[in-house]
Amino acid sequence: QVQLVESGGGLVQAGGSLRLSCAASGRTLSAYTMGWFCQAPGKEREFVAAIGWNEISTYYADSVKGRFTISRDGAKNTVYLQMSSLKPEDTAVYYCGVKVIGGTDYWDRSKYAFWGQGTQVTVSS
Repeated sequence: QVQLVESGGGLVQAGGSLRLSCAASGRTLSAYTMGWFCQAPGKEREFVAAIGWNEISTYYADSVKGRFTISRDGAKNTVYLQMSSLKPEDTAVYYCGVKVIGGTDYWDRSKYAFWGQGTQVTVSS
């Protein structure tokens, strides 16, 4: 069984940076697309970024393009999300997931599974 553990969240001022990590255990995930999603209070979980198995293909929500960078370390079975120029509207719980259903719809959370417990990111103005 795959387990994902997110970490690295915290409280940061607007304009600051955070680096989130998603460590996987139970299975090597190098062959899977991995994604980051976020969920603010009262809202649905929404797509943030995804990275393909080849570590080259990356995809971003328009709201984070140019500010966030997704990467992965196959040797550590870990995916990262470098967040810069943070805004108060980035405040949410951030989750990582494994895209277990193929296709190019990387933004569709229903195609992901094995969600972690999430890590809280709070950006103050």
